[in-house]
Amino acid sequence: MSVSLLLLSLILLSFYSHFSICRALEVDDESPFTYVEGSGKGPKEWGEVDPHWQLCDKGKLQSPIDLLDQRVQVFPSLGKLKRDYKPAPATIKNRGHDITVKWKGDAGKININGTDYALLQCHWHSPSEHTFNGTRFELELHVIHKSSSGEIAVIAIVYEYGHPDPFLTRLFEHIKSISHEERELGIVNPGDIKFGSRKYYRYIGSLTVPPCTEGVIWTIVKKVRTASREQVHALRQAVHDVSISDLGLHNK
Repeated sequence: MSVSLLLLSLILLSFYSHFSICRALEVDDESPFTYVEGSGKGPKEWGEVDPHWQLCDKGKLQSPIDLLDQRVQVFPSLGKLKRDYKPAPATIKNRGHDITVKWKGDAGKININGTDYALLQCHWHSPSEHTFNGTRFELELHVIHKSSSGEIAVIAIVYEYGHPDPFLTRLFEHIKSISHEERELGIVNPGDIKFGSRKYYRYIGSLTVPPCTEGVIWTIVKKVRTASREQVHALRQAVHDVSISDLGLHNK
C-alpha cells in the first residue's frame, strides 16, 4: 500500500471514529429476532421488529460484507495489533443465536490510531458472517471493544476445520451444557485468543445484529485459523441452529 493511500485511509478512519459515535451495543436477549427469512423476524424484517432497530433496514454502512467490497482497506504491514489484555473474571451466556463470553471489570484493551478500546466480550457465529470473495468459513469469532466515548471496535477471526482451537477447548464443557442462564467462568485470559497474523482487513461498518449500530471499526484478521468439527458442532447445537451439513460450506 502506498504511503498516500495509507494516510488517506487513516484520515477516513479518524473521521468516522470521531463522528460516528456508537453508544448502542448488541441486544443481550436475541430471542426477538431470527436469521430465518420469511419468519416475520428475519434479517429483512429486523428494522420493523423494533423502532430502535431501523438502521438494520435503512443504514448505509451495514455489516457484514464481502471483503472485496470497496469499503475495505487491506493493511499488510501494520505489525501486531496493539493488544494489552489481562485475565479477569468472566461469564458465559447463551443469547439465543450465539454463545457469549463477557468479561467483568478490567480485562485490558486494544489501541487503534491512538484510541484505547476496552475489551467487553466475545461471541461466535457459524458459518462466518463476513465472506471472502463469496466464500464463507465454518466459524467467525467477534471480539468486542468500546472506547471511553462510546465508539465500538470489533476484531473478527475466521476458522476452517482442523485442529481444535485452544480458547474453545477451555470453554468446551460450558458450551455443551449452557442454556439461557448466565454462568460464572472464573478467571478467563483473553490473551488465549490466538490472532496470529500481521495482515488485516479494516473498514467502517455496523453491528451485525440489532440494533445494527453504525460507525463500528471492523478489523478482520486475514489469517484463517482452525477449530475442530466437534467445537463448531457444539456451538451450533447450543443455539439449536441448522445442522452444518445443511449449509453447503466450502471445505468439507
